[in-house]
Amino acid sequence: MKVLIIGGGGREHALAWKISQSPAVKKIYVAPGNGGTDLDNNIENINISDTQDLIDFATKQKIDLTVVGPEAPLAIGIVNEFKKNNLAIFGPTKAAAQLESSKEFSKSFMARHKIPTAKFATFEDTISAHEYLQDNPAPIVIKADGLASGKGVVVAMTDEEAHEAVDLMLSEKIYGSAGTKIIIEEFIEGEEASFIVICDGSTILPLDSSQDHKRLLDNDAGPNTGGMGAYSPAPIVTDEVNKKIMDQVIIPTIEGMKKEGIEFSGFLYAGIIVDLNKNIKTLEFNCRMGDPETQPLLFRMQGDLFTILLKAAKQELEGVEINWDKEHAITIVMASKDYPTKPILGDEINLPDIQDDSTFIFHAGTNLENSKIMTSGGRVLGVTAKGKTLEIAKNRAYDVLKKIEFNGAQFRTDIGKKALT
Repeated sequence: MKVLIIGGGGREHALAWKISQSPAVKKIYVAPGNGGTDLDNNIENINISDTQDLIDFATKQKIDLTVVGPEAPLAIGIVNEFKKNNLAIFGPTKAAAQLESSKEFSKSFMARHKIPTAKFATFEDTISAHEYLQDNPAPIVIKADGLASGKGVVVAMTDEEAHEAVDLMLSEKIYGSAGTKIIIEEFIEGEEASFIVICDGSTILPLDSSQDHKRLLDNDAGPNTGGMGAYSPAPIVTDEVNKKIMDQVIIPTIEGMKKEGIEFSGFLYAGIIVDLNKNIKTLEFNCRMGDPETQPLLFRMQGDLFTILLKAAKQELEGVEINWDKEHAITIVMASKDYPTKPILGDEINLPDIQDDSTFIFHAGTNLENSKIMTSGGRVLGVTAKGKTLEIAKNRAYDVLKKIEFNGAQFRTDIGKKALT
């Protein structure tokens, strides 16, 4: 079997790494891939991004399954185009991907189907947005409506920060077309968790729980990023909370989409906040696996991911189960200097030689130039480890991280802290 993975981040490296372990898979292509996939003899990078070019490649190479990693191709309808050409592809259609590509659609959908979420309002002009903030003071959350690579969210703890965020998004257009419309929603106290499922349109297969760390700095300070680290499982997702998420969020979402004439097939990611009383609310939906949550999740997943995704693409997921390693896994993201504002790129990375199968370095923003690994993106590496306890996994990951060198490398030192206190 041949597989094509679309994307070039840490999530796609992890997907390629896991899928390559399937005995059914003889060739994996990643478009465009990164330095880590370039180094792997089982994987071939291809420098193609245009949808039609990808369709032509998949047709010519007789690709058996295409897996879409990031959100942008989903938002423009790559799944629709592949299916028109009778090519097997795993991911939601353009209509289904609106759950992520438009926060206004997502929030309105949740309201229509009584899925628990924060109170919100939508704005396209600064005057009405500022007026709303006068009546709804901080703390409050400002979100760009469209896709902003995980960075289009400001959790404003002061009124000044809230008004500044409105001006930056609507007037200064710092997120371009993604911020021509904004969502202002209430701030909810609680702890966040990531809950991801695989769906084939009707059958839902949950993955184990995980928790992301969105802020750049320790103790959840600094600006939002695409994610600075993650671990799995997340203790906050008890059996009780798991059931609430499935019953109140995931199942109503899949059924609600179906009622509106939209079949959801693909990864569905619900960002959930859990309060002290174990009540839940939905912060956001993503229509793909999270990055960096994918890395610790797949490091713990047992079995053949390729077979599961192929069955899901063919609507044959019923009866499929996933077994999980009882060990804990953690990923620490190493980012470029000045990420997330204007990351400095093009620095050589010195990597240690790892012989221990309890650790792995997933690449994200890297490329291979003249046999050297160089930084090419804001988030550079995902140092991943597992162990019998989260403490052991965390120590292993940081031990490896200390041996990695590149100019201006930045990372958090407290990934996993919430689960250990």
